[in-house]
Amino acid sequence: MSTSDIFVLSPAASFETVGDGAVILLSDSGQLFSCNDTTEAFLRNLDGGRSVGEIARLMGSEYDVPIEVLISDLSDLANELEAEGIVVRAG
Repeated sequence: MSTSDIFVLSPAASFETVGDGAVILLSDSGQLFSCNDTTEAFLRNLDGGRSVGEIARLMGSEYDVPIEVLISDLSDLANELEAEGIVVRAG
């Protein structure tokens, strides 16, 4: 995966903010996932036009970590979400 990769929410996934957190429901399997703050912020910023690197830079002001660490963490997160079928590569 490259930091220039662009992801979107899978057509089978719905993402909802609930109280102080968020949940993801996969309609094809019925699986329900709860999101931590980082995952929620990442998914909120998916728009089909921003790359993982661009999202990391947008989120940089929210998190007190070096941008290189945030980019690495979000790249790992995107890979995990893709493996679970929650996000897919755009295009």
